[in-house]
Amino acid sequence: MAIDYFAGDPRTNRERMLAGDLYIADDPDSQEISRRALRLLEEYRVQFIAADYERAVATLREVVGTLGEDAWIKPPLSVDYGENLHIGARTFANYNLTALDVATITIGEDCQIGPNVQLLTPTHPVDPQPRRDKLEAAQPIVIGDNVWLGGGVIVCPGVTIGENSVIGAGSVVTTDIPANVVAVGNPARVIREII
Repeated sequence: MAIDYFAGDPRTNRERMLAGDLYIADDPDSQEISRRALRLLEEYRVQFIAADYERAVATLREVVGTLGEDAWIKPPLSVDYGENLHIGARTFANYNLTALDVATITIGEDCQIGPNVQLLTPTHPVDPQPRRDKLEAAQPIVIGDNVWLGGGVIVCPGVTIGENSVIGAGSVVTTDIPANVVAVGNPARVIREII
């Protein structure tokens, strides 16, 4: 017997997704936005390689929700939608940033993001049946100003990292990290304050 998870809820799956509620990723509008982002990010990659930086930045601005002045994102960049990704001024991201922006991802100003960093907002039910029925949700990620994420860092759904903090390479950040600290490991833990 099929379970009607959305009985009495007239919203589309996209509306549920944007509200942070459980949804199924079959909304045609969301699928079109995702395809558009993929196409534009391929154009961005090609323009960047050709050193056509003015066009590349203009193309990137079409994809992301916000791109601060003098932000520099080396391709390839991977997103779910792009529109929920907000990048502050003067932030630098090295190759292969994956920003799964089902929920909002806010990256502050003056951040340094190493290669192969993953910012992952999607979540899935722990219970097997809803997961089998393809339900999912998402929680926002916030990266404060002047944060340095070392290469290969993974930031999990719902995490906030406070300003000026450093996350060591390869760390998996599962809970909030305060401002002005160094955190490392899996799961990441604070090892010292930055004075």
